Formats: sequence, C-alpha cells, structure tokens
Amino acid sequence: MRVLVCDDSAVIRGLLARLLDSDPAITVVGTASNGRDVLGLQAREKPDVVVLDIEMPVMDGLAALPALLRADPAVQVVMASTLTTRGADVTMKALRLGAADYVPKPTAVGGIASGDGFRRDLVEKVRALGRVAQRRRGSARPSPAAPPPRISPPVQLAAPRTVAAELLVIGSSTGGPQALFRVMKDLGPQFRLPVLITQHMPATFIPILAEHISKVGGLPCAEAKDGERILAGRAYLAPGDRHMLVAGDRHAPVISLSSAPPENFCRPAVDPMLRSATAVMGGRVLAVILTGMGHDGLAGCRGLAAQGGAVIAQDEATSVVWGMPGAVAQAGIASAIVPVGDIAREIMTMTRSVGAFA
Repeated sequence: MRVLVCDDSAVIRGLLARLLDSDPAITVVGTASNGRDVLGLQAREKPDVVVLDIEMPVMDGLAALPALLRADPAVQVVMASTLTTRGADVTMKALRLGAADYVPKPTAVGGIASGDGFRRDLVEKVRALGRVAQRRRGSARPSPAAPPPRISPPVQLAAPRTVAAELLVIGSSTGGPQALFRVMKDLGPQFRLPVLITQHMPATFIPILAEHISKVGGLPCAEAKDGERILAGRAYLAPGDRHMLVAGDRHAPVISLSSAPPENFCRPAVDPMLRSATAVMGGRVLAVILTGMGHDGLAGCRGLAAQGGAVIAQDEATSVVWGMPGAVAQAGIASAIVPVGDIAREIMTMTRSVGAFA
C-alpha cells in the first residue's frame, strides 16, 4: 500500500510514518505539512491512501479533501481527528464529503500513540482501505510479506422472508458513518419502525454522528439515554463506551445502557444489542450489518435468525471492510446480501407488509 501522511506537526508526521512503515505491507511514499503540498505529492506518488490532518496552514484538510478525490476518485482518505466536539463535527463533514474513515489524532508524546491499540487501528484501517483503492483501480498487487489470500467459502443465503418486524437494528464499524448516512437517507422520514444503531466510535463523536444522521435522513436521531422509551419513527445511537440494550417488554420496550465488559473488543458492541432485542422482541426484529472489521454482530444475528428474525448484510463490493457483514453472510444467516444503495429498498421489501412506512 502506498501512503501519504499530511500533518502540520513534524512530530505527528514522523510518528504516523514510523507506525505505518513498521508494517511490511505499507510504504509511506511521502509526507507533507499542508494540503497544497500533499496535492503535489499525490500527482507524483499516486498513493492508495492519504492520512490527512484537518487543521493546517495554507490549505486545510477540508479544502484538500475534495481536490484529492477529484484528482483520483479511487484514493482513500483517512482523516486524523482530534477527540473534541469541533474535531468530531469537522470529521463528520469530511466523511459526508467522501473521506473513507478517520483515526484519533495522536498526541505528540505518550497518550494514545504510545499503545499498541492505536498502531493496530491505524495499520488495519490503512491496509483495508489500500485494498479498496487498488481494487477500484484494478491494480491490486500482492505483498511479498503477506500470506496468500484466504479463499472464502461460497455464500449461502438464508431463506428469504418478510418479517413482522417491530424494530430495526443496525450494526456498523469501519466505514460505517457513510453507510449509515446512505441507508438512513434512503429510508427517509416516512419510516415508522424504531431504529437502534450501534456504531463503533469514541464517545465525543456520537452526538455529532446522531446530528448528521438526522440531517441526511430526516428521521430524528439522538444519542440513547438510559430508561427512555423506544418510539416508532425515531433512531437511537449507542453512546460511546456503553452497550445499548433493549429492556422492558415487547409492547413497551425501553433503552438500557450497560457498562458490562467489552465484547469483540468493543463497547458499545453490536452483539449485546441484538441479544437483548431478540430476548424482548423475539423474531420481530430486522437486523442490518454494515461495513466493519471483525465479526461483531455474528453471534447476535445467529440468535435472532433462530427466533425467526431476518438479517441483511452489506455486500463486499460496497463495504470498506467486509469483516462484520462478511461473517454474517458466510455463516449463511443473511436473507439478503446487497450493495449499500439497495439496503433501504430491501428493508422496505421485508417490512412493508407490517406497516413500516407511513
């Protein structure tokens, strides 16, 4: 993977470059201190991925982003964002403008940059997005240090079904915000089922993500609060660092927030949401698993499918990372595996007979 790093801090540029270069599948082909310089480097180096700071002199990240994408629509841009409300808001704008993902901006010394977790997250995202760029160009090239690709077994669909759904639940991770924007926009304000969403994301970003989902979709979306009623025609987003569960009973479900240990290395996690939704609602749940690394949501979808609920998985071609939806698809428990642009239509098909739309 050919990567450019753009940040106005020489210390941060050096740190990011060292972390990325430590992976044998990644080569940092250049660094820049502002958006204007990174555009010049892009023309010469043809990167697969650009790690882009937001606030920089001469040309900031929001100004450079559309120019990078115009010059090469296949390039994948990862925003380096501060864990602040302003950083979250600008990052969401960048994701809506076409950025592929984000990483928390590392501190100059210590902090999140000193741990293995930050390096792993950065490297995994860049590797996954590099493959996306190469696939879109038709230029994928195997790394001599990488193991041979695993051949996935043929995907077998579960029996197609129409669900007497009373609840829609959505799980997503890497690349999830853009997929959520698309699905919620396509569903529109006429959708009448309550929607519960778990997106792997830092706590600071969650209220901003909810605000942006409301803006693009028309369906009111807010960070979930412990004990609030789950109402039709509203979307609830799991808070950062809390699992979002369904409690109460089928006729009066409520939100319950939990600080139980992480599952699948995540809190919030998709599996606890699905498990609790199935326990309260039985098979009257439709689950959608969007792009993301790992297999969070697989166990919960198994339990839901066993109770008569249905699962829709995003397809590989439109997923930034086909980890979570791929796990569900390859387990044979998805009733539909479709591009992100068709997910809302599939939801409509499966739920129209139960009055999910006004």
